[in-house]
Amino acid sequence: MLDKKSLRQKAKAERQKLTQEEIEDKSLAIANQLLRMDIWDKLYYHLFLTIEEQKEINTEYILQILAGKDKEIVISKCEFATLGMTHFLLTNNTKIKKNSYNVPEPVDGLEVPDAKIDVVFVPLLAYDKQGNRVGYGKGFYDNFLSKCKPETIKIGLSFFPPEEKINDVSANDVKLDFCVTPEEIYKF
Repeated sequence: MLDKKSLRQKAKAERQKLTQEEIEDKSLAIANQLLRMDIWDKLYYHLFLTIEEQKEINTEYILQILAGKDKEIVISKCEFATLGMTHFLLTNNTKIKKNSYNVPEPVDGLEVPDAKIDVVFVPLLAYDKQGNRVGYGKGFYDNFLSKCKPETIKIGLSFFPPEEKINDVSANDVKLDFCVTPEEIYKF
């Protein structure tokens, strides 16, 4: 059993070992796993844009699937003062700019309320077999997910299998419904 802090360090170290080619292969494998899931009858899908510096999953493949299926794609901008997120519809006119943390974000656009979002692809550093996740520790996603409707499907994306148990889960942590890795779909 590990706490969030040590899991963050461990996950970041594991990610740093991945080559760019491995990241692309694994990201594509995750996108292909998602195609096997029964989640494609919805309309609004929230996706995070890849922080390349953190060696995150390349979500470009998922973007292409969503665009191909004619879904409404929602991306966010983080408000560091409030730890809240503002969601915008991704269109051909959306301008994307990196913030001070290298997170690519929409500059502005058509705002989408939390309650409209049907499926959220959730970034994470680590997660456990109960569906608890460890993010970067600011709480943006827990705040956001707690405002979504109860039936919103929360899908974590990870290069790695789950940890046995995260031992310092708090009441504000929102659990995942699924986590998808290159090899497997975990359901919680």
